[in-house]
Amino acid sequence: MSKTAFVFPGQGAQYPGMGKDFYDTFETARAVYELAKEATGLDVAELCFTENQRLNITEYTQIAMLTTEVAILKVLEEKGIKADCCAGLSLGEYGALAAAEVMDLKDLFRLIRSRGIYMQEAYPKGGAMTAVLGLDAELIGRICEETEGIVSIANDNCPGQIVITGEEKAVQAASEKLQAAGARRCVPLKVSGPFHSALLAGAGEKLAAELEQTAVRDPKIPYLCNVEAVPVTEAGRVRELLARQVSGTVRWRECVERMIASGVDTFIEIGPGKTLSGFVRKINGDVTMKNVAAVEDLNKLLES
Repeated sequence: MSKTAFVFPGQGAQYPGMGKDFYDTFETARAVYELAKEATGLDVAELCFTENQRLNITEYTQIAMLTTEVAILKVLEEKGIKADCCAGLSLGEYGALAAAEVMDLKDLFRLIRSRGIYMQEAYPKGGAMTAVLGLDAELIGRICEETEGIVSIANDNCPGQIVITGEEKAVQAASEKLQAAGARRCVPLKVSGPFHSALLAGAGEKLAAELEQTAVRDPKIPYLCNVEAVPVTEAGRVRELLARQVSGTVRWRECVERMIASGVDTFIEIGPGKTLSGFVRKINGDVTMKNVAAVEDLNKLLES
């Protein structure tokens, strides 16, 4: 039986103006931006729609991306487009939480605002992240373990693309070793922190304390969690998994493989860019991949 999955991108896909045509066209989308403003005290519409430096600083990127993803999601749902399961890459996991209706949107927006601040403050020295192309995860993990300092795998995105994270010197040293071991390229990423590394454990602890005060429900549809790449169907595990995700490895390739094994043959990427579409196609070229980042994309989806 054919199944559909909603998938949500993470940081790096943001751009000024994202979501504006949905905001201008649909009352449902406008209401989401207003709810985010009410929940966080930030004018999220202005943050998303105007040229500004804050959009690339994680404490602002996270609420901007999530609000845009939820605004588009709610329009899709209004149009009768539903999913059998969902997942998101890093920050995008919170878009999946919205699709699975795990918590009230107001709580979700407050939580992601706090997450962004905690992650920004956790390691003010900056740290580093680098995409490693052309090597398998096992070899990369072994070289990271052998490198002095804190460096580990942040994301297993797809075959041939792994992201490492940690202290700047350690990431640089590991990158040199990986290139010597045959990596096609090591590409430093423009990020404001060493996300998904042990350096952010403190941010995870702060988020865990906030999660304890947040009401959580059983998911309406299963969502695949980043840190274990398994479907979550009970509220009891949500808090623990989200707290671990801040400093844990994002196992995106395994998430996609598990969804396909469960019968998913159509993926709809909801939010800015086409990053996840590229990853999914590299994982399995036989599935159908669609994107909804603009109203034009929605119209094409409805026509099909």
